[in-house]
Parts: sequence; C-alpha cells; structure tokens
Amino acid sequence: MSFHREPYTFVGQVNIKVQNLERSLAFYQEIIGFKVLEQSEGFASLTADGNTVLLTIEQPKQVVPKLGKTTGLYHFAILLPERIDLARMVFHLSELGIPFGSSDHLVSEALYLSDPEGNGIEIYIDRSPSRWNWHDGEVEMTVDPLNFPDLLSIHDHQTWTELPTKTVMGHIHLHVSELEKTEEFYVEGLWFEVVNRFGDQALFISDGKYHHHIGLNTWNGIGAPQPSLNSVGLKSFTIMVANEEKRMKIIDQLNKIGASIVKENGAFITQDPSGNRIILSVAKE
Repeated sequence: MSFHREPYTFVGQVNIKVQNLERSLAFYQEIIGFKVLEQSEGFASLTADGNTVLLTIEQPKQVVPKLGKTTGLYHFAILLPERIDLARMVFHLSELGIPFGSSDHLVSEALYLSDPEGNGIEIYIDRSPSRWNWHDGEVEMTVDPLNFPDLLSIHDHQTWTELPTKTVMGHIHLHVSELEKTEEFYVEGLWFEVVNRFGDQALFISDGKYHHHIGLNTWNGIGAPQPSLNSVGLKSFTIMVANEEKRMKIIDQLNKIGASIVKENGAFITQDPSGNRIILSVAKE
C-alpha cells in the first residue's frame, strides 16, 4: 500500500452518479462491503475504515442511464490489502451468484464486475513490486487467466462481511477521446509518468514506479464524445498530492499547458482533454 500515500501522487477518491441511490447503496454495502460514512437526500459517501472516503454515489436530478461509447469511467479499482481477501471475495461473489470476470496481470490479480447502474469495478491485490518486471522504463503487464485453484487454496472459509480497513482506491481507468493531448495533460500537467503503452490504444501512468495509478484508453473510439452531465457514470475523481507546495506547482504547470483550473468551494478542479473532472487535493493539509 506504500504507493497510495505521500510522498506519491495517487487517486484517493472516486465520485460516481447513479439512477437509484437506494439500489446502489444496497449493492455497495451488501455485495462489495463498504460502510456508509455520510448520507443525505440523493447522496452517500462510502468508506472501508470508517474515516476515509473512497467512493461517493450521487443520484442527480433528471438522471439518465449510462450512455455507451462516450468518455468517462471504464472502471475504478479497489485494492485489497491481502491475497486472502481476494480469495474470500471470490467465494462471496460466487455464493451470491454475482457474475464477474478475472485476470492475472503479472503485477496483480484482479476481479471485474459492474454495479447495477453499469459502472465498472475492479477488485484486486498487488503482487510484491519485487516481482514486477521492467524493460526500458515500462512495467510488464498482460491479461492472463487467473489461477483460481491456487488462489482459492488459501481460502479460510471466513464469511465476507465488509472491506478490510486497509483497503484503498488502487487506481482509476478512463475512456478518453484521444491519447496525444491526454498524455501531455497527465504527464506534463499532473507530473505522472508513462509506465506502459498498450499499442496506440491505451496508456498506463503512475507516480513512484507503481504499475499504474491511472489507465487511459480509446476503446470507445477516437473522438468519443463526453456524456451528459446528468448521466450515470463518473462525476469526478480526486488526485492526492503530498503537500500544498506540490499542488501549486502542478496548478502552475497546468496553466502553462493551457488546461483549465477552477476553484469551487475551496477545491481546485481541472479536467482532462476528454472532460474527465479531477479534484486536486493535498494528502496532509
């Protein structure tokens, strides 16, 4: 979990929109295992440790269903602290009859599913960074079948009831409309580093040589449009930086490359070239 705290820059919180808050709350509490930290009309914040918000869900007025072939959320990724936690989640989802996909990415082992609104979710654990392979500045990642017999051999038959308290938001993966300006925004503007290129279709970027804090792909098509503001999907996500000095340097750099920065209710908000909204926050204020 060392890649998800200062001095690194990382994704701390994801904010999504849904059609039915009550239905979504039931899913995220009963299926995923979040706890509700705060709830009001049309809004709820969710936590694993009872203190840190990892996910918020909001039901906008006049909300419309998730639109296809747009920019926005591909998935957000919940990083579990131990491999046994992933084994327990496999049994939990299987017992409930929840469909899910899976993959071994060499750097990690992952499960994939969607919430009732179609928002993509990854639940994963990392392998030790000492086992990651790097070649010419890029980390080796692949999409191999998950070895379920090996994973489930460590299952201790404990019932899944909630996310472990050390769970963090591991990364976010976004649909974008193109990659050239997107790379400039995230690398020159936000100071991330490209750590893997998937041909001309996707980029994976991180800070501190993590395998990726953010994934970016054009799988919804070059020139994909932005979704409407009141549609189900991504509202925004928060990037955590180490201190105020670094945040101000990032803001200055974003201004230099012509990216927009606004201050709303004390928060600095920017957006990438595909319209994905990003809140710049300080890890320790």
